[in-house]
Amino acid sequence: MARAPEVRLREVEDADLEVFLAQEHDPEAARRSRFPPRERERFLRHWRTNVLGAPGVFVRAVTVDGRLAGNVVAWWDGERRFLGYWLGREFWGRGVGTRAVALFLERERHRPLHADPHVGNVGSVRLLERLGFREAGREGEGDEAHVLLVLDGEE
Repeated sequence: MARAPEVRLREVEDADLEVFLAQEHDPEAARRSRFPPRERERFLRHWRTNVLGAPGVFVRAVTVDGRLAGNVVAWWDGERRFLGYWLGREFWGRGVGTRAVALFLERERHRPLHADPHVGNVGSVRLLERLGFREAGREGEGDEAHVLLVLDGEE
């Protein structure tokens, strides 16, 4: 019986951004997320300014057996707090996302917490539902629709 991978969270390091950029440019990840990959300088500027440099953003790198696997982040959009995550394709389907987001939710205590995966990203929707998120509606239409999920509870 294979042992479960060791999933951990740590602070994001500047060197991690190149891996995150490559993950964003994976064609299958872009297709599932319906998130168009950004060119390198725009991506790095966004991460350094709007993620790592912004108050109110909480972000962690995800490692699996010591290897960088992706990230989990929470941010404010108006009055709503959102959660998002991104994992490299080699880490999909192994329980890594579920474990990483569960660990993140132990530290990110704000509720309600929202997530809005693309409606076609069934794996992501299921992952979030397993962790207690419930569907609260849909945003957008057709191929551009996103499922609005909410995790209720106490802060």
